[in-house]
This record gives sequence, structure tokens and C-alpha cells, in this order.
Amino acid sequence: MPLRKTTVVGLALLALIALSAVGASRLTPWDPMEVDLAMKFAPPGNGHVLGCDHLGRDVLSRLLYGTRVSMGSVGLILGLVMGTGFVVGAAAGYFGGRVDTLLMRLCDVFLTFPTFILAMFLIGILGTGMTNVILAVAMTHWAWYARIVRSMVLSIRNRDYIMAARVSGTGHWGILFRHMMPSVFSQLAILATMDIGHMMLHVSGLSFLGLGVTPPTPEWGVMIADARAYIWTHPELMVYPGAMIFLTVMACNLLGDSLRDSLDPALVTEAAA
Repeated sequence: MPLRKTTVVGLALLALIALSAVGASRLTPWDPMEVDLAMKFAPPGNGHVLGCDHLGRDVLSRLLYGTRVSMGSVGLILGLVMGTGFVVGAAAGYFGGRVDTLLMRLCDVFLTFPTFILAMFLIGILGTGMTNVILAVAMTHWAWYARIVRSMVLSIRNRDYIMAARVSGTGHWGILFRHMMPSVFSQLAILATMDIGHMMLHVSGLSFLGLGVTPPTPEWGVMIADARAYIWTHPELMVYPGAMIFLTVMACNLLGDSLRDSLDPALVTEAAA
């Protein structure tokens, strides 16, 4: 199947963003946290490609190093969400009965509240800081994944190859991870790719409110929060990190749509017909 244009665009954007994060130290010689008040609001030039902020810090350096924090935190969140969602959803769908009822009622509790509000509530309990933001955002998203995994496990748990694995003496968790996980991975990959942008908005929003990364650590939400006092005099200081968030979310959504069209069995069958 040939790659769609949206797939190429999404992959190219994500690759560029990832490479900029990995090669941040090579792409810019400036320390992202070095304060130089003599360079306050300096325009682009003299090695400062995007100029300097209100403390004389190089804007490009802070953008590139902020990519590491933003993308790294979302990667950790995604790992926690997919792992928790699979274990809970697979256990509920496979064992059924009281296990299913208990785990699904737990999911209902987390699905009742808006995710951002619930994340703020959890941070209020856990405390501020990037580690707690990662935990809070992961705790607000896992239930969606658990629901999807449960529905897929219910649809395949009585298939012949699963029954053959049981007869051969394979344990419950062996069946779940060895035989069922490959069947649900494609759907998890689609959901995860489309959810990256949502998670990144949550992380940036919480950092903007001062609940995540604390200054002077570079992070896109923190950069927007730092620049809001100068929105009328130096709006570019908010535009740069906002553009990075926009491009990352757009790239993830483009890639997610393409994966859904390619891997979703219902859509593939419909296209073939």
C-alpha cells in the first residue's frame, strides 16, 4: 500500500521535531538557561536566530531543549497509559465476571470527569512537578485504552487459536501477552498516535499554569507563560512555542488518521469493496 501524502507529512514533521530535540546541542551553541540582561529582547542576529527573550536567553535554544522535555514527557505518559490500559482491559475481557465488573466500574469513575480537570485535581493531591504531571495525565487517559482493549479481547477470547493455547497448557498471562496482545496492538497504536497531541496539550497547559515544569527549565508551556506579559510588545515570544505545539499536534493527528485508515479492519474492508 503506497504511503499517503498526509502520512509522509506527518512522519516528516515528527522526524524533524525529534531530530531537533536530539541534536539541540549541535544546532545551537547557547545555553537555554543562561541569562544575559544586556541581550534583553534582542532581535534575530549575532548568532541568535530567533532573538532573545525578556531575560536575554536564546529563544531557539529554549525551543529545541524544550522539545526534549515536551516530547520526552509525552513518551513516558504514552508508555504508562498503554501498559496500564492493556493490563486492565485484557484482564477484564479475559477473566470476565466479577473481575470485569470491578475493573470497568473503576474505569467509569475515571471516565466521568473531564480529563484536564481530573489531572488538575490529581496534581493538587500529588503536588506540582513534572513527575506528578506525567502520573496525573497518565491516570486520566488509561481508562479509554482499557475499554478498547477489553472490547477487542472479548471478541477474540473464544477463537480457535486461543482455545488451542489453553488446551496446550499456556497460562492466562501467557495467553494475554503472547497471543492476544499482537491482535490488539494495531488498534492501540492508532489510538496512541491520535492521542499524543491531546496529551501534549495537557502537559503544556499544566506547565503554563505553573503545575508542571518550573522555570527556568525550558518547556513550551513554560515559555508561553513567561511571554504572556509581553504579548503586545513582543508577541513572537508566544508565537514560537505555540507554533511548535501546533506543528507537533498536527503531525501526530495526520499520522494517526493515516494509521487508522491503513490498519482499521473495517475501513480496509470498506475500501477494498
